[in-house]
Amino acid sequence: MLTKTTRVMAVLVLTLFALTAVRAEDTPSVDEIVRKSNHVAYYQGDDGRARVQMTITDRQGNTREREFVILRRNMDDEDGEQRFYVYFQRPADVRETVFMVWKYVDRDDDRWLYLPALDAVRQIASGDKRTSFVGSTFFYEDVSGRGILEDDHELVEVTDNYYVVKSTPKNPGAVEFDSFTTHIHKSTFIPVKVEFEKDGDVYRVGEARKVETIQGFPTVTQSFMKDTNMGTETTLDYLKVEYNVDLPENIFSERFMRRAPRQHLE
Repeated sequence: MLTKTTRVMAVLVLTLFALTAVRAEDTPSVDEIVRKSNHVAYYQGDDGRARVQMTITDRQGNTREREFVILRRNMDDEDGEQRFYVYFQRPADVRETVFMVWKYVDRDDDRWLYLPALDAVRQIASGDKRTSFVGSTFFYEDVSGRGILEDDHELVEVTDNYYVVKSTPKNPGAVEFDSFTTHIHKSTFIPVKVEFEKDGDVYRVGEARKVETIQGFPTVTQSFMKDTNMGTETTLDYLKVEYNVDLPENIFSERFMRRAPRQHLE
């Protein structure tokens, strides 16, 4: 016969087991978490436009500012192919520079840079996608996002507010990091912090520092990236964000890199 103490312990164990089972059932799979987070970060609405102020701070604390407009258009409804167009408005030394991306799911993205001083369009090699974006701490790949199929993902922790996901590259020779860990907000699926590791050390940290709801979409309105090895950091302030602005497909072309579609950049 079970004693009273034994019966109480058995009830507690069963209750704890039941609660753990419920939490497990409520937690999405890691693939679903990553997919939703990627959607919130890069695919909300059919298209979008944002005016962005970039502040670059070097190791000595000196700052430089750039201002640009990002245009983005989804090419289908399945979080697949996209187009990005980044037009620099100031300062004078980068004015009218254009960065354009044709983003794919199953192969490397196509990226181009238009340099107005040379009147030249240059394609950015796939191996250069993880290099500095116009002298900032962000990389070219950060602008349009890293393909979720490029990494293996593991759910390493679930806290009260976050899913913590560790991602390891399937092709480690193509990147400079060993892995990166992302804290994804449980209710909005916004990736609020990402830490890149190499040889056991975190050397690059990105954060979503401000979030607002715009046209019903949770939106990062200030993001931050720091390189702890270089001692540099960059802040992006999204001064104006709009969704579903009906951008035409043809502006994402070499023709409009040379001749900016100014009616869509206001």
